[in-house]
Amino acid sequence: MKYLIGDIGNTSTKICLLNHKFKIIKHFEIDTKKNIKNNFLKRILGRYKTKSLNPNFLFSSVVPLAFKEMKKKFKYTKYKIYEVKDFDLKKIIKLNVKNIKQLGSDRIANAICVQNFKNCLVVDFGTATTFDVIKNNIYEGGVIAPGVKLSITNLYNSTALLPLIKLKNIKKSFGKNTKDALNAGFMWGYEGLINNILNKIVKNNKTNFKIILTGGYANFFKNSIKKKVLIDQNITIKGIAKIYKKFL
Repeated sequence: MKYLIGDIGNTSTKICLLNHKFKIIKHFEIDTKKNIKNNFLKRILGRYKTKSLNPNFLFSSVVPLAFKEMKKKFKYTKYKIYEVKDFDLKKIIKLNVKNIKQLGSDRIANAICVQNFKNCLVVDFGTATTFDVIKNNIYEGGVIAPGVKLSITNLYNSTALLPLIKLKNIKKSFGKNTKDALNAGFMWGYEGLINNILNKIVKNNKTNFKIILTGGYANFFKNSIKKKVLIDQNITIKGIAKIYKKFL
């Protein structure tokens, strides 16, 4: 038996095909807006059609329109598409938040994935940069900051003369031209933001957290963080797989 799960993010959608042991055997990534227009999931099914594929698909989604459109396209087929919040997640993890509806499904999946560490901080470099706190296997809340790429793009779109840059790991404290000055601002600014937030969480909780990085800039900033970190780019998918095994 094979299984299909995915994560619909604001910027990109990741779809994974899993084997009978729930290990990733194929993965696909596409721009979320293109996925809505082109029905990318149907194209995947057409290419990798197999009788052993479980007809129940599970997604985390922070883009309701994209999930709604995807589900609509499969309405009259044998396939059923679920979102992680369709299930009673309290059976897997305690979510110590005021309103679960306001908590991103991807962040819940991340928290479920890292439960084996007991105390963990997950830093996800997505469209937003998020910090999630799992303490004593309980999700306690988190921090949301602007995403790196989004901030660079917004500054470019909001100014007449500043160029669009691709962030580089240059150790200059300031620049002698506009691009280097921008690079220094974003590199050192985000290094400070990340370390400051992590330090605040650790100090206030007086807990030795395992720190896991994921998302687009995880590798870029891993050596800038003053604490020991792990990188896992499939943390969300692994969390969704755990939810799948529990409920489907």
